[in-house]
Amino acid sequence: MSTLRKPGDLVAAGLAPPERLPELERVAARYALAITPDMAELIDPADPADPIARQLMPDAAELNATPEEDADPIGDFAHSPVEGIVHRYRDRVLLKPTHTCAVYCRFCFRREMVGPEGLSNLTAAQLDAAFAYIAERPEIWEVIVTGGDPFVLSPRRLADISARLAAIEHVKVVRYHTRVPVVDPGAVTDELVAAIKCEGKAVYVALHANHSRELTPAARAACARIIDAGLPMLSQTVLLKGVNDDPETLGALMRGFVENRIRPYYLHQGDLAPGTSHQRTSIAEGRAVMRALRGRFSGLCQPTYVLDIPGGHGKVPVGPNYVGETSVEDPNGVIHAYPPKRHD
Repeated sequence: MSTLRKPGDLVAAGLAPPERLPELERVAARYALAITPDMAELIDPADPADPIARQLMPDAAELNATPEEDADPIGDFAHSPVEGIVHRYRDRVLLKPTHTCAVYCRFCFRREMVGPEGLSNLTAAQLDAAFAYIAERPEIWEVIVTGGDPFVLSPRRLADISARLAAIEHVKVVRYHTRVPVVDPGAVTDELVAAIKCEGKAVYVALHANHSRELTPAARAACARIIDAGLPMLSQTVLLKGVNDDPETLGALMRGFVENRIRPYYLHQGDLAPGTSHQRTSIAEGRAVMRALRGRFSGLCQPTYVLDIPGGHGKVPVGPNYVGETSVEDPNGVIHAYPPKRHD
């Protein structure tokens, strides 16, 4: 099986009944569609609440945008001084060499930018300009290579990016953001892993996964190839209604990360991308999940719950607060005086 890119492919693969074809076509005409064979195998078409299908299968609800939603919900364009660069924080930049992904998530905050109808990959001249921008600014300590998904690029192109970043003395950290190790684990070859090593720099790989079923044996092996090569991995997860918005499901995913030597990093509140309201929880719901997670799972399994403020104002932690002016709440909900009252 090859990657499913058309609504008819989904019907032919048995992932959707024929009567849904018109609905799927309407959504696919608006937003990019791609489901890899690895992900297609995980979908249970008999389960209307299947968590993998909710992430990747088109849904008519995507055509219903709400007033607060925005085509650029976190302000990428407002902070893009040159094509392919987003410079929102002083000491780090995003480098987006491609706007292609192996799969297209239905909740993606860059859904207006990625895919066949979105932004193009950077040209050679645009890539030169992006690297020049980084090289000219000594305050840039970290470069986050994202997209799209940079792991869809060939090892040759990734090696070129690594070599060019290695040549910029003030860049000390390179971070790759990717979904490929779970959605197309066979693509994580020894050649690809060697290509993302960056001489003289600390290289990290941030893995986007949202449900423990995504951590298949093949995905775990792909992550092991990266980690065993000396490249630490972090996790990124989006809090999604009906996918991972309960503590047991989210906790199982976090445990899966830790068991595979991947540090839980960020749990993202769903961004206000068009047509994604049916996927978003409220912040109150997210805080409740995080509070339950703290009480039931190891400290190693606690991501930072963050909101990317609309308009490009940056990420802030929005997790539950346990400390008041004169008290602190324990994971079981019991309030304790702080500092403790002394009993003479």
